[in-house]
Amino acid sequence: MSNFKVTIGTSKSKPIIVIYYDEIRHRYWNGKAINVNISSKENPNLLKAAFELKLREGWRPPSKKKEVKELPVKVTQALQKGVDTKIAQGCSQRFIKDAKRIVTLWKRYEREQRLRNLTIDKLQASHIRNFLVRPNWSAKTQRTVKSTLSPLLSEFTPNLVQSVRLKKPTSTLHKPFDNVNEVLDAVRDYNQQLYLCCLMTYGCLLRPHREIRELTWSDFSEDLRYIHLSGNRNKSGRNRIVPVPSYVRDIIVKGESNHNIFSGSNKPLNQDYFKTLWSRFKRQSDILEQGQTLYSFRHSGAIEIFKRTGSLHKLQRAMGHSSLNVSLTYLRGLEVAELKEEDMPMV
Repeated sequence: MSNFKVTIGTSKSKPIIVIYYDEIRHRYWNGKAINVNISSKENPNLLKAAFELKLREGWRPPSKKKEVKELPVKVTQALQKGVDTKIAQGCSQRFIKDAKRIVTLWKRYEREQRLRNLTIDKLQASHIRNFLVRPNWSAKTQRTVKSTLSPLLSEFTPNLVQSVRLKKPTSTLHKPFDNVNEVLDAVRDYNQQLYLCCLMTYGCLLRPHREIRELTWSDFSEDLRYIHLSGNRNKSGRNRIVPVPSYVRDIIVKGESNHNIFSGSNKPLNQDYFKTLWSRFKRQSDILEQGQTLYSFRHSGAIEIFKRTGSLHKLQRAMGHSSLNVSLTYLRGLEVAELKEEDMPMV
């Protein structure tokens, strides 16, 4: 049984040859497809017979390929795809949260600028700059947002975000405490968990909002004398082994290995927990000075180490810094304030 049918139809009142093959319609106005110099207008019956003969001999109409017009990718779609990719890659929850926030902010930016449905092919560096440079965003915030935005668009515009130059943020240093014991006593009276966080920031030189907040008992040695942090748990990206002073050991009681030392469960406290507690303590305190923050305990601890050891290399290792230049910034106001790394003795 044949799976084709040939008829004579009309198009715009003119005869055409219509072939149904595998239930797909094909229309022909002449015999070029079968190398026959006949038009349907001149002799439709002869042309019909010619097509039928070719079909019996094995000729078949070429398959119709639907041309799907590829629509340009919207910037919002590209950003969302970037977020999905980062989730699949197992990026940190903090980064994923920031990335999702970028998508929300970009949608708001498009609405405000009347750029709805902006596509990747129309995206320009000026759009990125206008998105990043805002009156209520500091230079540091702009750079932070840029560093989150860039990998989300890297598949579509590898270099566009990086090509946007931003103002370098002014370096600010958390003011150290001259009366660290007095401040610690005040914090202890206010909140025990905040006190432990401050004490470890000062005595162990760990960063409070992630490194300390996420500590579990398995990070401690059996005798609680050392903390072991893998590279993915600290800012430097390097494995760190940090001594735990006796005044910290005296107030901690080891719990279940997989439990967080503050929450007492498998999950750490929320990322703003100590930030919020410190803000509340600061509002009711009369002993803090302008510029003193949670990180001031780390700054004060760094100065104390240098005063006792006189060793920048020990300070660098204790702080987990990648270079001496970073460690030197903690010593402003001391007699080494004008030193630079290149001024230091060579080995």
